[in-house]
Amino acid sequence: MVRAAVLPAVGAPLELTEIDLPEPGPGQVRVRLAAAGVCHSDLSLSNGTLRQPVPAVLGHEGAGTVVAVGEGVASVSAGDRVVLNWAPSCGSCHYCGLGEPWLCANAGQAGGSPYATRTDDGTPLYPGLGTAVFAEETVVGANAVLPLPDGVPLADAALLGCAVLTGYGAVHHATRLREGESVAVFGVGGVGLAVLQAARIAGAGPVVAVDVSPAKEELARAAGATDFLIASDTTAKDIRKLTGGHGTDAAIECVGRADTIRTAWSATRRGGRTTVVGIGGTEEQVTFNALELFYFGRTLTGCVYGNSDPEKDLPVLADHVRAGRLDLSAMVTDRIGLDGIPAAFDAMLSGKGGRALVVF
Repeated sequence: MVRAAVLPAVGAPLELTEIDLPEPGPGQVRVRLAAAGVCHSDLSLSNGTLRQPVPAVLGHEGAGTVVAVGEGVASVSAGDRVVLNWAPSCGSCHYCGLGEPWLCANAGQAGGSPYATRTDDGTPLYPGLGTAVFAEETVVGANAVLPLPDGVPLADAALLGCAVLTGYGAVHHATRLREGESVAVFGVGGVGLAVLQAARIAGAGPVVAVDVSPAKEELARAAGATDFLIASDTTAKDIRKLTGGHGTDAAIECVGRADTIRTAWSATRRGGRTTVVGIGGTEEQVTFNALELFYFGRTLTGCVYGNSDPEKDLPVLADHVRAGRLDLSAMVTDRIGLDGIPAAFDAMLSGKGGRALVVF
């Protein structure tokens, strides 16, 4: 038996309870979690913005230690430190064949099958995004664990599994931000803080952070922001004032709201690039007129998991951590237990703090 936070139904409060995990079967790995980040995507799963079979154990940003492996697993063994990969690519679908593993058609299959049961009544449970790290232990496919390079603290390494891969990838893969380019970052949550650090690593400048909360300024500047703005109706104009009247070369939106996406687009220069990382609902409709699309010549692009290949990018990120260029602990504003997840959800809804980290 292990302790877990279970979502009994979409929109229902999480329930802390004991669950029974099976021993890992062929091609599977059992992991004892050291920590799990509380991501906005978990909130989106809980409220129905993203689809997830229920009842489920949520959580997809985690790191821990392998405690057992099933038949045929050779990539890791008991005692290995690993980072969970919530979107493992199959390597054989159309998108993998194009060299775009972040779009893998089969990456989400694990989340559609029960993986454990509630101890009290035997109810089958689904793993949130295939990983279910809001629990002391989890069982996943061997392709869903990545060996953690040496020199990275295990608990903080949880952030590498989603926020940092997404934020770093948004800068270096999706936006392709170059040294000396200016960038505006909308939303200073866990992913936004990773984006700011990645922009600093890229040598960008100025780096303008935008958020609704004045309390985020210190976090933003520590992560690499050279300027900080409170979101308002004049944000796009304010950004242009900071950039000689032209707008930034790039903007990265980490909120997923139609008005924020529109503002990010408007804040970039002619020929500028806007990358949307935030996940919004179907009701969030963004509009543009045909003339401005022609005149401004801007580019608007989506971004899934930072357009990253976790197997290739994780060693790069670990090198940045070891060299002191990437500070994982600075992104964590709250270290909590499983019972602190609902409060962490509330904090995200109210725009407070950076990343909350469940530490086991």
